[in-house]
Amino acid sequence: MIDPVTTEIIRCALLQAAEDMNTTLIRSSYTPVIYEAKDCAVALLDRDHTVLGQSSGLPIFLGNLEVCTRETERRYGRDVWQEGDVWVLNDSYIGGTHLNDVTVYGPIFADGELAGFAASRAHWLDVGSKDPGGSMDSTSIFQEGLRLGPVKVYAGGAPCRDLHEVIARNVRFPHATLGDLRAQVSCAMTGQRRLTEIVSRWGADTVMAARDEIFAQTERLERAAIAAIPDGVYEASGFLDNDGIDLDTPLPVTVTIAVSGESMHVDLTDCADQATGPVNCGAAQAVAAVRVGYKLLVSGDVPLNGGSFRPLTVETRPGSMLAAESPAACQYYYSHLGLLIDLVVKALAPALPGKAAAASYGDSLIVQFTGTDPRTGKLYVSQEATVGGWGAWEGGDGETCLINNVNGSLRDMPIEVLETLFPVRVTRYEVRPDTGGAGRWRGGNGVVREYEFCGDTSLSLWFERSVTPAWGLAGGRAGAPPRVTLNPGTFRERRMLKVNALPVREGDVLRCESGGGGGYGPAEQRAPEAVADDLAQGMITG
Repeated sequence: MIDPVTTEIIRCALLQAAEDMNTTLIRSSYTPVIYEAKDCAVALLDRDHTVLGQSSGLPIFLGNLEVCTRETERRYGRDVWQEGDVWVLNDSYIGGTHLNDVTVYGPIFADGELAGFAASRAHWLDVGSKDPGGSMDSTSIFQEGLRLGPVKVYAGGAPCRDLHEVIARNVRFPHATLGDLRAQVSCAMTGQRRLTEIVSRWGADTVMAARDEIFAQTERLERAAIAAIPDGVYEASGFLDNDGIDLDTPLPVTVTIAVSGESMHVDLTDCADQATGPVNCGAAQAVAAVRVGYKLLVSGDVPLNGGSFRPLTVETRPGSMLAAESPAACQYYYSHLGLLIDLVVKALAPALPGKAAAASYGDSLIVQFTGTDPRTGKLYVSQEATVGGWGAWEGGDGETCLINNVNGSLRDMPIEVLETLFPVRVTRYEVRPDTGGAGRWRGGNGVVREYEFCGDTSLSLWFERSVTPAWGLAGGRAGAPPRVTLNPGTFRERRMLKVNALPVREGDVLRCESGGGGGYGPAEQRAPEAVADDLAQGMITG
């Protein structure tokens, strides 16, 4: 037995250790996609590969980093873990993500015994894909860059120089890439120090007893939350616009959820086969997306740890878009995951009508441009996600201009940083009115972000959710889909949502308009004073 006060102190210490790791990573990184956008997440794991503490970060990695340590041990055995070693892995079919998301992890020893693991995942700016930064039209994993792991990057505390050399020779920005690698190694070392300190202060037996109690408490809360949902089978479906190659064929995603007592089973087998284009993911990421949707709706107030998902099972179909196998392309693995998260909520909405929200704009809506900076003569890659509108719910309007639920605490790039680092001017950045779905509670609006290029560049775009825009609930209307225009209002105007490495010239203008969230409840029931306030704030125009 362990007393509740000690349990709570250790719980908070573990969570703070994860936050310290995250701070180390962000403050040590070399590229703005990490230190500004914060495209990363960290976790502290126990010796059985379950989560002790996970920092704020990308929720799409929810309970997912443990897959990497488990797979390493499965391949090489328990004895593979040695003090001072650090490992790296970015294989899409293991970690589930694209190759740019690199997981760095290492074992933690206390008094000579394995106590746990420290892990981080961060987006590397370039991993040697056929196009700088990543390709919107890849059809094979072998076009997407260097595929690693699980492999040691440090051994006994010393860098493995041969692997560092392999990485440096296969990426376009070796200095920055190795800098981000070292930042992740430092993150792992911070985790090692923090967990060792915790074990040293309370003793391994006490820490493990606290862990068991924390996991048991969490599992009880999760089971109670599921038990409050009426038993039954719930289903929702939607479509991805396309796979980026065949632009005329939407791809179906269906979620079937079976609730029985204190348990929930989610079936993802009824979805498209793995696609030609880069919209596939490894099964680990489909599981993570279901977990995000589950936490959003069912138990968002229960902290995440190794007891969180014991009552939840997820079934995928090997060879499908949500459980891809080699050589499927995986660069834009997160488009269907954003849809999947919203579909989990939609499926359970009839059972939890007071808790479910309408759909969000849903996708990262990536804007990427690359070229030679005329100010420095050096190659650059800028890649950023776009904010948009979230769905309304019973009692409140959807949020306007918020990052999508796949990315969590990730941020859009500040204009000042973007214009300082890259040859571009942001000439407009404002709310896109009338894009939130009408309803008793209005969906959130998207944004308009307009760029003027200050040099010739190569443009890539990945905008989604036009075939299945953000739907409303309880009679609310859908939000507006996204829209992208190159050189608007000129004879060279061009509309597009997806494009890879399109040459654009100095002076060209790109206008990106993100979608809005769905409304909740019939629009005619909206309070007149709320409509007047929307008009006054410019959220609607009439």
